[in-house]
Amino acid sequence: MFAVVRTGGKQYRVAEGDKIAVEKLAGEAGDTIVLDDILLAGEGSELADASKVTVSAEVIAQAKSEKVVVFKKRRRHNYRRKNGHRQQMTLLRIVGVGEGKKVAAKKAAAPKKDTSEEKAAPVAHKAAPVKEAAGSAKADLDTTNLSLISGIGPTIEKKLHAAGIKDWADIAAWDEATAEKMNDELKLGNRPVKDEWVAQAKELLAGKPPRAAVDKAEAAKAKK
Repeated sequence: MFAVVRTGGKQYRVAEGDKIAVEKLAGEAGDTIVLDDILLAGEGSELADASKVTVSAEVIAQAKSEKVVVFKKRRRHNYRRKNGHRQQMTLLRIVGVGEGKKVAAKKAAAPKKDTSEEKAAPVAHKAAPVKEAAGSAKADLDTTNLSLISGIGPTIEKKLHAAGIKDWADIAAWDEATAEKMNDELKLGNRPVKDEWVAQAKELLAGKPPRAAVDKAEAAKAKK
């Protein structure tokens, strides 16, 4: 199901799983917020009653957009003014689109799985082989290959190497201030936050498959 929401004076078409950057909203990373200004909603070619639809989103991070230079000049008046501006943005991941009751039901279903004593035992038995598989996957991959992180191409990889960023562990150790500093100094187009480099680096160190490879596989399936 999709919906068209309005926030910050702009309109966004969203569906579950989408990521969007909107003008700054209150909240910290991990918080869940509700976008209640719904202009249009539907599924496929059919429209739904927008007043009954709720869109919930998770805050990924608070960030800044790329710098905009504002230059003013008046001819023959010796007047020049140059200013820069970076708009405060909030990165959101859409976690639910639907009628209020349906969205609430998804949230309520999650803790039931965790509190089930019957399902806890088999999970504990499976923990050991999962760790072994993760270790072997990590051993097969080159930790210095930064291009396995989605959003890092050959050009950006060279910039990172020149700045002393040699492997995944260097990126996994970044905090929000370090990521912003690297973005400004290396002119990375806000990719460290948009593409969640820190989270991707931690996933690779944990032995999970690269997101870039997963995205390519899903794109190939979609074409077929």
